[in-house]
Amino acid sequence: MSRLMVFTGAALLALLSAAASYEIKPKTPDTAFSGKLKPDIMGLNSHDDPAKVGGVFESYLKDFHGVTPQAVQRKFGNTGTAYVTSMTFTAPASGDRGAETVGIYFSTPASGNFAYYITRDLGFAPGKQPTQGEMIQRVTEKYGSPTAIGDGRLYYFYKSGKIVSAKQKYTESSAVDALNAPINPKVAVALSDAGGRGSCIAVLKHIQAQPDKSLDTLLTDSKNAICDGLLDVALTAGTATDRVGKATFTLIDFTRIISAAKIDADALDASKKDPKKSPASNTPRL
Repeated sequence: MSRLMVFTGAALLALLSAAASYEIKPKTPDTAFSGKLKPDIMGLNSHDDPAKVGGVFESYLKDFHGVTPQAVQRKFGNTGTAYVTSMTFTAPASGDRGAETVGIYFSTPASGNFAYYITRDLGFAPGKQPTQGEMIQRVTEKYGSPTAIGDGRLYYFYKSGKIVSAKQKYTESSAVDALNAPINPKVAVALSDAGGRGSCIAVLKHIQAQPDKSLDTLLTDSKNAICDGLLDVALTAGTATDRVGKATFTLIDFTRIISAAKIDADALDASKKDPKKSPASNTPRL
């Protein structure tokens, strides 16, 4: 059973510290992002655990009046070990700051309690909305040249430690034109494999539509993805069509999801066979 908790300051960090103390020996799952190629959202990536996320949230929200992060906690199988499955915060629009929501989902302690899905809805106040061209420039300066642009999105697909190239080159003006047009059919075909599996575009949109972002729910889509991981930046029109009212960032580590799910399943199976893994088993027998 999951529990939703609201924490502030030291209370949040205390929970994360307690959740990290478990008897199960964790194994580090594989990841799509390593070395210098670690795309982040708000400084957070799939190498981070709840303790790191909690510290970043606390620092980031210190100037947001009345905004506190929420953490969902549950127990790992029948071991009695508690851990954080997700952390979120929602900040309403205020003054010259737009509304903002961030959500991060984590694997179990058996697989290191690492993040595998990160999303951020970043709103811009009416007087602070960048143009589409300005926002594309900001994104490309941070993440590099995208795999493709279209459907109001900048797509970054990662495979074998590199950003996948669809052999598309964009100028400042052509990037804006591509953003406001459907994805190029030739690009969509190029991003599908010879076996007929759908591109990461289809997998991304299917996952985003899923209300449940648990590891088990995302596993099948992750196995169907022909990329190892992705970053997606969706730009929503603002007060004028050429302005950006909201940017939605999504980071998914498919490799980590697949690897962590296997580690977690093996650990759960082992915990059922070996009750000594449960803290309750250390209680003196009466």
